[in-house]
Amino acid sequence: MSTSTVDLSGKVVLVAGAAGAAGPPTLARLVEAGATVVAIDNDASRLDPVVATANETQGEGRAQGVVVDLLEEGATKPALTAVREEQGRIDGLLHLVGGWRGGKGIVESDLADWELMQNLLVRTLQHTSRACHDALVESGGRLAIISTPQAQTPGAKNASYAAAKAAAETWTLAVADSFAAAAKAAAEEGRDAEDAAAVIVQIKALLTDAMKEERPDRKFPGYSHVDDVAAELVGLFALPAADLNGTRRSLAP
Repeated sequence: MSTSTVDLSGKVVLVAGAAGAAGPPTLARLVEAGATVVAIDNDASRLDPVVATANETQGEGRAQGVVVDLLEEGATKPALTAVREEQGRIDGLLHLVGGWRGGKGIVESDLADWELMQNLLVRTLQHTSRACHDALVESGGRLAIISTPQAQTPGAKNASYAAAKAAAETWTLAVADSFAAAAKAAAEEGRDAEDAAAVIVQIKALLTDAMKEERPDRKFPGYSHVDDVAAELVGLFALPAADLNGTRRSLAP
């Protein structure tokens, strides 16, 4: 779906891990679609230029930054609650916090890699989704994470990474179940409300223009360009929740 057909006017979308590779194009497409974007990262020196670029490119100052350590639920919840109070709503949470560590096999791998992956991929998702859950139910919003087919087909040398992605997927599917229960309750009570949806978007790996420039001889087979990932994420807002909630959508070959 072309994101030019997606109208997010009046919507407020949070992007966690906004200073990562997929953050800038996602912010740009959201702002282009008319959304107010709250970009979240733990490092102001990385986040501020991303927010500035989104505003310079698209104008109107609809992108803003929030610096918070998403590993700390005690900091995350009040920060995102403040966003909801200031903006009046939250319509989307796009969880782009990422990380990767290769391994050397089940026995040889360093389990410190698991601790890192668990924190980056699972803890941050838990904290942000808990903080935004009720607001997303209220608005009929979208929660989306970026995952990998390795969550279902893990390799021994990527065990920690794949296990953490699988855990993040499981958490997302549990959120989807909670969204479905909320929708059922609203229907039973006769309340007219839009349904929320939690979605998993799977890719093999991200590809940026900088990567292609650094390795012009490499083909990057099966990689997903960050622009395509951004388009997929923004397009979720134009699709019915019933078709999305609790699903995996694949950009991987």
